[in-house]
Amino acid sequence: MAKKPFASSADLGEKVETLEVLADGVYALTAEGDPNIGAIEGEDFLVAFDALATPKAARDWLAKLREQTDKPVKYLVLSHYHAVRVLGASAFDAENIITSDVTRQLIEERGQQDWASEFGRMPRLFREPDEIPGLTHPTITFSDRLEIPLGGDRGDLVLQHCGRGHTAGDIVAWLPKPKILFTGDLVEAEAALYTGDASHFDWSTSTLDTLKAFQAEQLVGGRGAVARGREDVDAAIELTRGFLLDMIEKVGEVHKNKGTLKEAFEVTYAHLQPKFGQWPIFEHCLPFDVQRLWDEFDGTDWGRIWTAERDQEVWDQLQD
Repeated sequence: MAKKPFASSADLGEKVETLEVLADGVYALTAEGDPNIGAIEGEDFLVAFDALATPKAARDWLAKLREQTDKPVKYLVLSHYHAVRVLGASAFDAENIITSDVTRQLIEERGQQDWASEFGRMPRLFREPDEIPGLTHPTITFSDRLEIPLGGDRGDLVLQHCGRGHTAGDIVAWLPKPKILFTGDLVEAEAALYTGDASHFDWSTSTLDTLKAFQAEQLVGGRGAVARGREDVDAAIELTRGFLLDMIEKVGEVHKNKGTLKEAFEVTYAHLQPKFGQWPIFEHCLPFDVQRLWDEFDGTDWGRIWTAERDQEVWDQLQD
């Protein structure tokens, strides 16, 4: 049996990027399972949500956005620290870059290693990587909640840390008036979860409960289609929860029975593949997901840093 290509290294097909207008002055870019991002108009400025992996990728998004609005980007909000979400930041020429306090800590602690790790796993997303000027550092951080007045009758944009999840520092962007929620990778709409830096137990319970309590009418997840209508929004949240709970169940069983990490991966893969196996990046994510969850069962609360070398070691151990 041929060895599987490492992570997403063989995924070289271009995805179609589509700008979607969700409400007056509210935009999302979806990309057939590649990372989603968004933008919200204020009275005389823009708030951008996430930045993509390189300045070139970000400029391609901004070219589409400029067909809708020419307002300057006052705030660039980064949902979390992963390279494919932050390294394109310089293209926005934003007055301020906002993250949670924890995300700032993670950037300082492991941003460089994550950059190398993600470039090796997902090279296609890094369009013209030599343009990246360096790590992206925030200019504004907050612990729990930050409100941005949008001006006029637009109301406020609420940024909130809803608990540990995809990383320890994820934040969401909530527009109360049109009831639109940007979740970053805390929710995926029919795309596999990457949980290599996750807090699985918090994410699958209190964090997703908090997201569901917004009662959003539209939800832009980290990947996949925009969920429209309460039924579809709740379904996306519950599919995300289901993926996490199935992993917790299967990895937990093997760990409790003193099995091996490889056994946990094989059991979990067999259980999840029929339901989730056709989702984008499922094959890529699962070895790293299982390793992180195994670490949590071992008592490692703060995720270990992924490096390019560790990525390859885990992949070879679990995929051979």
